[in-house]
Amino acid sequence: MEENKPTNNNEIQVELSEEMAQGTYSNLAIISHSPSEFILDFIRVVPGAPKAQVKSRIIMTPDNAHRLFMALQDNLRKYEAMLANARTAAPANNESAAGEGKTANFQDFVPKGDA
Repeated sequence: MEENKPTNNNEIQVELSEEMAQGTYSNLAIISHSPSEFILDFIRVVPGAPKAQVKSRIIMTPDNAHRLFMALQDNLRKYEAMLANARTAAPANNESAAGEGKTANFQDFVPKGDA
C-alpha cells in the first residue's frame, strides 16, 4: 500500500489492517432503526445450534444508510449483469428445467479425464 500518495480534496485514503482484511462471515442480517440511526447486526447462524451470535454491529445515520442502500443496489445490478453474461457465454449442458435452480451439479466436481 502506498502511504504517501497525494490526494485531492475529494479523496480519502482508507487503511485496511490485515486482521480486518480477513473479514467476518455472516449469513443473517437484522436491521433496526430509530429516528436518528440505523443499526445493522450481522449474525452467523450455525445449523443445529440453539443460539446465533452477533459477529458485528454497524450503527450509521439515515443518510449514510441510504448511501449504503444505493451502493448495494448498484453493485447487485452489476453482479446480476455479470452473472447473466456468464450464463449466456457458458456452453449448454442439456440440463432439464427441473435442475435450473441448482447451485452446482455433481459433474462440476468430477476431475476432467477421469472415468
